[in-house]
Amino acid sequence: MGLAEAAERAMGMSEAVWARHASPWSVWTRIATFPFLMLALWSHVWIGWWAAVPVALVAAWSWVNPRLFPPPRRTDTWPSKGTFGERVWLNRQAVPIPLHHRRAAQVTLAISGLGTVSMLAGAVLAEPISFLAGGVGAFLGKLWFVDRMVWLYEDMKDADPAYRSWLR
Repeated sequence: MGLAEAAERAMGMSEAVWARHASPWSVWTRIATFPFLMLALWSHVWIGWWAAVPVALVAAWSWVNPRLFPPPRRTDTWPSKGTFGERVWLNRQAVPIPLHHRRAAQVTLAISGLGTVSMLAGAVLAEPISFLAGGVGAFLGKLWFVDRMVWLYEDMKDADPAYRSWLR
């Protein structure tokens, strides 16, 4: 099981939760959470181990977020298609995806991952430049990944009846 699949399992992403997460409100508020995660991580510089509290709150919000909003009436939007593309990506073992999409996803995930490592190292070492540069890299890498997932979904929506059924 890969990291993405483990994250999906940890998040408890059932069909119903995925349907709710396709809401633009869910996607945009989740994206807007990232600066709060950065602030929570950096707060250890000011409040020490008490930083675990804001980090836990952000983690709790990240779990609640895909469950909070109702399924959207329309799913022909960028946020919805990005969510659908993530599902297609996670299902790539059962329904193979084109090589160029695999490569693009791996590159964007690597950028996001390297940014995350730099951000976390910067937080631990209280080094603001590494922290901020890593955070920007992680954030932009994730946004690029979601954008690529829209493209993946558009190319794969007819590859499986379930994929097509998500579009309204």
